[in-house]
Amino acid sequence: MLYKSTRGNETVLSSKAIVDGIAPDGGLYVPVSVPSLDLSELLSKSYQELASNVLSLYLTDFSEQEIKCSVYKAYDEKFVDEIVPIKYLEGRSILELYHGKTLAFKDMALSILPYLMKKASKRLGIKEEIVILTATSGDTGKAALEGFADVEGTKIVVFYPSEGISDIQKHQMVSQKGNNTFVFGIKGNFDDAQSAVKSIFLDDELKKQLKSDGFVFSSANSINIGRLVPQIVYYIHGYLEHVRKGLIELGDEMNVVVPTGNFGNILAARYAKEMGLPIKKFICASNENAVLSDFIKTGIYDLDRPFKVTNSPSMDILISSNLERYLSLIGEDVNDLMMKLKTEKKYEISENGKKAMSDFFGHFATERETLSKIKSVYENEGYLLDTHTAVAEVVYDYYKKESGDETLSLIASTASPYKFTRDVLKSISDDLLLDDDFELIKILSAKTGLEIPKSIETLSEDEVRHPHVISKVSIKNTVETILR
Repeated sequence: MLYKSTRGNETVLSSKAIVDGIAPDGGLYVPVSVPSLDLSELLSKSYQELASNVLSLYLTDFSEQEIKCSVYKAYDEKFVDEIVPIKYLEGRSILELYHGKTLAFKDMALSILPYLMKKASKRLGIKEEIVILTATSGDTGKAALEGFADVEGTKIVVFYPSEGISDIQKHQMVSQKGNNTFVFGIKGNFDDAQSAVKSIFLDDELKKQLKSDGFVFSSANSINIGRLVPQIVYYIHGYLEHVRKGLIELGDEMNVVVPTGNFGNILAARYAKEMGLPIKKFICASNENAVLSDFIKTGIYDLDRPFKVTNSPSMDILISSNLERYLSLIGEDVNDLMMKLKTEKKYEISENGKKAMSDFFGHFATERETLSKIKSVYENEGYLLDTHTAVAEVVYDYYKKESGDETLSLIASTASPYKFTRDVLKSISDDLLLDDDFELIKILSAKTGLEIPKSIETLSEDEVRHPHVISKVSIKNTVETILR
């Protein structure tokens, strides 16, 4: 299996794509071809076995033993009970992707990336220390820090928006232990951080200087193909679980509903369909930063809009990096479109591209609709949503109303309600007199009976180790200072 850039044709093996993170021309690595699955052979497999099978199809320069070792070390006892439980509600199912240590779906892919990175760098004979540069809208940062903390031969530097994420998300990052971890808030939003990090990857002079000092860059964002491939497994697992329970027969179609800002999670589902998973419709759920849902409706990607800070902060994104991979998949001229986005802040895909996108539905949820949905699902079905999964539920309602489609739908639940305690509690209760979000955790548990995850039970007591907040224009200088 070879990989090429979305903006060029030079091919590399997966180990090179994983270590580089981003292609030299600024594009993202994509598989030259997509492998196919025989779903009937996978029905009896555990999650770890399924993950090993899927990864072996994409990471063909890794040995079978290397992949199995990485998978079983990643998906171990830190995932409580089942790795990916599914809750069956009326007319749809919830794929709970947040049972890892940091309570967000990013754990599922980021738990495995350090193992793949280490094996890839060894295979390539890389002697330099790998510096993981990561921009986060709230969840990737902590999951990456947790995965790479004290991993020999690496440093990890994370930049997050200092305002606009939850107190729980922020404290998870600023209290991170590990001698190789560096965390900085920025006075700006996720797009600012992501753009700065990408520009560092493309700064040949800086990379040359740092290489001579013994460092090379890589990424833990979903721009890294080693982050994206494990996400494909979620949807295959979800589908097979429904077959095992007799809710569908092998070959029946399923819809997937994904709350997304950077397009990575829903793109992974799209790759699963390319592999043979019978997905009928991809329902792309946006919050009020509705750049993706507008694109799906019109074929026009337009950045000329205000950036909104919402109660689903991990989706507060306007520049959706992984969309570039999808454009490549459907045959668009990515170079031309990315140049237009840079110079004109917008682009429109071809008519053929719009036709290819017919299996997508896009809509957005307002903050008020999000809170209302948490309340109604909790009161009527006894199930507690976080704000991002609530966005998905709202958009799924819009899809059903517009289409009348009753196909079984799988909703990706991307975070624990406890990561966004204040807004979740606001939806179902008036108990918001306290300013301290950590005290609200206890109130939410007492009100709902939902057990407090061990990873945040004593989070408030963890020492702040990374208090620094910098301007967005200081990101490059900060990285250089760390590595001097």
